[in-house]
Amino acid sequence: MSPLDEAQQSEAVRLAALQDLRLLDTPASESFDRITRMASQLFNLPSAAVSLTDHDRQWFKSRVGIDVVSMPREGAPCAEVTNTRDVLVLPDIAQDPAYRDTPLAQAGARFYAGAPLLTQNGLAIGALCVTGAEPRQFSAADTEMLRDMAAMVMAQVELQHAHGRIDPLSGFPNRTQIVEDLNDLVLTDPAGSQRLVVFVDLASPDELSHTARVMGATFLDELVREAAGILRLALGPARTAYMIGASQIAFLAPRDVVEEAYIGLLASMLAAIRARASSRFVTTVAIGVAPFTLGETDPSDVLRLAHCAAEDARLTDTKVSLYSAMQDAVHRRRFDLLNGFGQALEEASQLHLVFQPRVTLDTGLCLGAEALLRWTHPKLGSVSPAEFIPLIERMALAKPTTAWVLDTALTQLAAWLSQDMDLVLSVNVSAGNLKEADFVDRVVSVLARHSVPAYHLELEITESAVMEDAAHALKQLQRLSSAGIRLAIDDFGTGYSSLSYLQALPFDVVKIDRSFIAGCTGVARQRNLVATMITLSHDLGYHVVAEGVETQEIADLMLSMGCDESQGYFFGRPMTPDVFKSWYHANRDQSTNIAA
Repeated sequence: MSPLDEAQQSEAVRLAALQDLRLLDTPASESFDRITRMASQLFNLPSAAVSLTDHDRQWFKSRVGIDVVSMPREGAPCAEVTNTRDVLVLPDIAQDPAYRDTPLAQAGARFYAGAPLLTQNGLAIGALCVTGAEPRQFSAADTEMLRDMAAMVMAQVELQHAHGRIDPLSGFPNRTQIVEDLNDLVLTDPAGSQRLVVFVDLASPDELSHTARVMGATFLDELVREAAGILRLALGPARTAYMIGASQIAFLAPRDVVEEAYIGLLASMLAAIRARASSRFVTTVAIGVAPFTLGETDPSDVLRLAHCAAEDARLTDTKVSLYSAMQDAVHRRRFDLLNGFGQALEEASQLHLVFQPRVTLDTGLCLGAEALLRWTHPKLGSVSPAEFIPLIERMALAKPTTAWVLDTALTQLAAWLSQDMDLVLSVNVSAGNLKEADFVDRVVSVLARHSVPAYHLELEITESAVMEDAAHALKQLQRLSSAGIRLAIDDFGTGYSSLSYLQALPFDVVKIDRSFIAGCTGVARQRNLVATMITLSHDLGYHVVAEGVETQEIADLMLSMGCDESQGYFFGRPMTPDVFKSWYHANRDQSTNIAA
């Protein structure tokens, strides 16, 4: 093989190694910028660069004091450093015949020093170089220091390559890199200074799920590539974006920006991007902005705060939001509650049931009760059901929660039935329960285990829960009804169901929501509406219960409208089992005396 062939083969191997590292034409990276800034400062020179030698150009992965992103390879001192794999020092470029007419000299450089960037197998992929506008000498100690800094660059290159620091789709550094870069900001910015991190969420989880189902996983790939291209143009070559999730990108705002003005700028930028994005009809981009203090806020927490802000942004018109400590506290409490409730199911001492009576309006006789879940958190104390129940119903905890409530309620009901307390006990179930394939079988099984006749159990389901998947709900409800279990529509009037559909469902009871009952005595239209609901429910064959009855006046009004039963503080608050038992017997005695 001739020397020319050998040189060409060696160059091909070198270029292949450079391509494999996936460094060319990637965004700026703080991990490399940190080294070039340090080189500029240590040698007291205005310009420094990490220069990669491509087949026809020197491309700058990182640069300080250099306006261009690349220059021709021919005539570039960094190309000689790559070829020789050795340090090159030009004390005065104007006096060097090989370089005095090159683009570097024409740009005003008089001094150059470069050290090779060597891979572990000895291939040179470029140079770490420093330049100045004045001639100068470079000592042996300076040379060794430059070699050491070139080795630092290669250590970073190898680290990124070995640990996959570059996202292949976007070409951006990944989450690991932004955490490291945020940590290292204290090396270049004063400790205690304020910065802003921007979190771009390309689509909500629901949008990603729906589009992946319809369009396949390639849709997300195209979404990321398009967004990466737009952000590169928007940020420019000197700014770095990071791919921190499958559809999430983050970047640092420029130093010393004014929060309010910058958020307005982001909103304008987002509107422009949305106008030309190919995915604008199926996904919604949201941007969160979080301020943080260098040296005080953990990088992982910075990203979490920005993510929180992006989630809040989805509820705004502009889809851009600044982090709110108040909203974050709400979300953190919800998370703590969910986590704590899972533990509560395993430590049942935190959970207990209370029972609120239901009475007939004409006799005042108690025919049943509703089992209501209560939770006493070991640190937070009593947690309102209005706060924790909606959280549970949206999560995987709905199934074990309903299982616990059913088992506990039927244990108590079995004990009461054995004591001649003739009751129908109501238990609430969620939309998630109706979607469980084994739900009906589990309810029937727990009834059998406690030897409770099915007609003593009533399951309460809201309109909204039924309508989430009406066809499947109908099948489940029909099976429950066929098993002899009573069914009640809870909070009637608050959902979006059609009466034509509801009349086809096998319900026994309609419970009119308290929001309708409360205003009946003072508002004629409200009173007429409730009267119509009662009449219509009776016409459809339903037994009617008024919820939230708190005064004698409302109780009398409900009776005059023909309502069958009522439930509310006027008749009895939710009670522990022992208190309810005493109340029940007192109610029976009173009803007997009235009848006599």
